[in-house]
Amino acid sequence: MITLEKKRELFPYELDQLLEEGKNLDYSEVEELKRKIKYMDEKEIDGLYEELTGKEYRKNWNYNEPNEKDNIRKLSNFSKEEYHFTREEVKEKIRGAWFGRIIGNMLGKPVEGWNRENIIEYLKAANSYPLENYIPELASSNEKFKLSKYIIEKGLRGKIKHALRDDDVDYTVANLELLEDKGFNFSTYDVAEQWINKIPYAMTYTAEREAYRNIIIGLKPPQTAKFWNPFREWIGAQIRADVFGYVLPGKPKKAAELAYRDATLSHTKNGVYGEIFIAATISASFFSENALEAIKIGQSYIPTTSRLYEAIENCLLTWKKESSFEEAYNKLMDKYGKLSPVHTINNEVIVVLSLLYGDLNFSKTIGLAVTAGLDTDCNGATVGSIVGVLVGERNIESKWKEPLNDTVEVGLSGHRDIRISELSERTLNLVES
Repeated sequence: MITLEKKRELFPYELDQLLEEGKNLDYSEVEELKRKIKYMDEKEIDGLYEELTGKEYRKNWNYNEPNEKDNIRKLSNFSKEEYHFTREEVKEKIRGAWFGRIIGNMLGKPVEGWNRENIIEYLKAANSYPLENYIPELASSNEKFKLSKYIIEKGLRGKIKHALRDDDVDYTVANLELLEDKGFNFSTYDVAEQWINKIPYAMTYTAEREAYRNIIIGLKPPQTAKFWNPFREWIGAQIRADVFGYVLPGKPKKAAELAYRDATLSHTKNGVYGEIFIAATISASFFSENALEAIKIGQSYIPTTSRLYEAIENCLLTWKKESSFEEAYNKLMDKYGKLSPVHTINNEVIVVLSLLYGDLNFSKTIGLAVTAGLDTDCNGATVGSIVGVLVGERNIESKWKEPLNDTVEVGLSGHRDIRISELSERTLNLVES
C-alpha cells in the first residue's frame, strides 16, 4: 500500500517528471496542481494521477524514447565489433576500475549536495583548489560549510582509514555477487531478489526505494519502475552499471544488455539509457586510446532520438569549441542545470566533460567531476571508474590509494569490510576471455 501522505509527497515530483518527459502539460498548470495536492483526498489524487500519466505527448515534442529493448536497439547506432582479452591482460585495468570508483566516491562524499560555487569557495579557503587530493578540513570553522561529524572524523584528508560505506559501492558489490550467483543470464527478477536479500530498505534512495516498495507490494518489472516512481529518470540506475563493464571488457553490446536488465527494475527512458551508456563506455575503455573514443562507443548504444544522446552530443560539440572545463560547464548548465541535482542527464554532462577535459590524468579527472557539484559522490565514482580503466591501477597515485588501506565498508546484508584487491580478483574471475 501507498499511503495518502506518501502520494502527496511524491506527486509534485511526478508532475515535474511528466513535464520533463514531454507530456502535454504546461508549467503554470503544474505549479497550480502542486498547490492543490495537499488538500486533495486519496480518490482525487488517484484519479488525477491516472489522468495525467495517461496524457499524450506535446505536439512539439521531438524525442522518441522507448523502454523496450528491441526499440532501443533500433534507434541506436552501435557496431557489432568485439575485442577479446585474456585474464592477465585486463587485471591491471580492473584494479584501476575498482580503486578509481571507490576513490572517486570518497572524494565526492564530503560535498555531496553542494553546488559548484560553494565547493570551490571551500576548497580555496582550505588551499586545495584545484582539487588534487582528498578534501581537507578547514583550519577554522565556517558556518556556511556544514560537514557532518561522521565525515569530519572519517572522510577527510588525514582522517581516512578505509573507504566509507556508500550506495555507489553497495550496488557495485551487489551486482558482482549477482553475477557470481546467477551468471550472465540473470533476469530483472533476479535483480529484485538480490535487492530483497542483500540491500536494506533504509539504504535505498529515490527510484530504488520506490521500486523496492513496488516489489514488496507484488508488482513485477517493468511496472516496478513506473508505478508511483517519479524518480525513474534520476541517476540511481547509472550508479549500478560499472561491474557489467568490468566483466565484459571489449564487449560493450553485452555490457549494455546486462545494464538494461538491471536498470529496468527501477528506471525508464533516460534513467535506463544512463546505465547502458556507462556500462558500454567502461567496456569500451578497455580497448580505447582515450576518453573520447570510449564515450562515443558508449553513446552509440542509446537511442539517437533521446534527450541523453542529445546531451552527450552537446558535450562533444562544446568540448571542441571551448578550451576550458569552466566555459563548457557554464554553457551546458544553462541548458541542463534546472533538472534535479540527481537527474541522469545533467550529471551525465559532468561525467562526460570531466573525462574529456581530464586528459587521461586520474587526479585531474576526478577533481573536475567533484568540483562540478550536483551528485558529487556518484559522479566522482563513475568518472573514477572509467578513467581507472583507461589508465590502469599503476597510474593512480599512492596518495589516493594508501589512505584506504585496501579496504571498503559495504552495507549489504552479511557484509562489513571487504578488501578492494579481493573485489578486483573476484571480478577478474568472471571476465569472459
